[in-house]
Amino acid sequence: MTVTHLTLPAGDGVAEAKILRSAVVGAGFMGRVHAEAARRAGVRVVAALAGTPGGAAQAAETLGAERGYPTLEALLSDADVDVVHVCTPNFRHAEVAEAALAAGLHVICEKPLATSVDDATRLVDSAKGRVATVPFVYRFHPMVRELRSRLTGGEAGVVSTVIGGYLQDWLSRSTDDDWRVDSAIGGPSRAFADIGSHWCDLFEFVTGDRITRLCAQTAVVQDRPGASNASTEDTAAVQFQTASGVLGTLVVSQVAAGRKNRLHLEISGTEASFGFDQEDPERLWVGRREGSQVLLRDPDTLSAAAARYSLLPAGHAQGYQDCFDAFVADTYRAVRGEVRDGLPSFADGLRAVRITDAVLASAATGGAWIEVAS
Repeated sequence: MTVTHLTLPAGDGVAEAKILRSAVVGAGFMGRVHAEAARRAGVRVVAALAGTPGGAAQAAETLGAERGYPTLEALLSDADVDVVHVCTPNFRHAEVAEAALAAGLHVICEKPLATSVDDATRLVDSAKGRVATVPFVYRFHPMVRELRSRLTGGEAGVVSTVIGGYLQDWLSRSTDDDWRVDSAIGGPSRAFADIGSHWCDLFEFVTGDRITRLCAQTAVVQDRPGASNASTEDTAAVQFQTASGVLGTLVVSQVAAGRKNRLHLEISGTEASFGFDQEDPERLWVGRREGSQVLLRDPDTLSAAAARYSLLPAGHAQGYQDCFDAFVADTYRAVRGEVRDGLPSFADGLRAVRITDAVLASAATGGAWIEVAS
């Protein structure tokens, strides 16, 4: 294989840079997304880890990696890599990330960062001195950056309430099953840890506010006879309050027929309100007493923070993979020493685990108010 130097676009601060090398641990859907995003960032995917010794070659083929490895130990001792992407089932996240950090490597770890607060806290401590990120990729929609810029600029006036949800339907039938349903593999929370965490991260990111207390209820809607352990929650309903006094409600479901991946939030202020829907990411709704408008993604009219991630001309849709590509590219920029605003770190991953922990604690009481650890 011929290796050339990566030439970065003008304005990225580096004219010529060393080609970075990555390893992807986990060859499922998310592993494929990570590997593709790494390649688009000009990174060599040199190693892949299979779940079984006999699957090393298949993992390498699936991910387009140069070589497959049968064990994590073999990969870390043999492969010359800079960054490890952790895309395993949830119960292995802490184990794999900790081993990679101990080997002196940078890490991108899928969320949840860990299945317990203690493990997530330990990972944050272990990551000091390394680039360690978690793919809260919805931060990288240009219209999310536009929303954040307008809220930071005070355009909303006093923010009073927020409503929203994250709805999917891929587990809506009793015959639908996945390793995430099993608490021994996916962890004690499924729907909230998997997608509710994305919503909370997005809300706190765009507002700069923090959820301080909440009450929650969860439910298992479908009886899945094939599940090896008791099913984790299908739905969650959360009411919360923030440090600035904003009141919010959030509904999370993985059994909402017809909704494929609808993360939506509406933030209400005294001067303007804003609505964003991840299934329609090219638009941002802005409401005022005098009238409302829909802003379209257009690099010629957006704020500088949003235009940076608006890679295509107006009318040429950007979507999920573009967000993921931007997140991975910014992570590798950080490895090279250029840290951009808004890169989600292990500290953000720990934050999500703490909110999830509070949701489960409240639901276990039937909906008591619980303080969220800072």
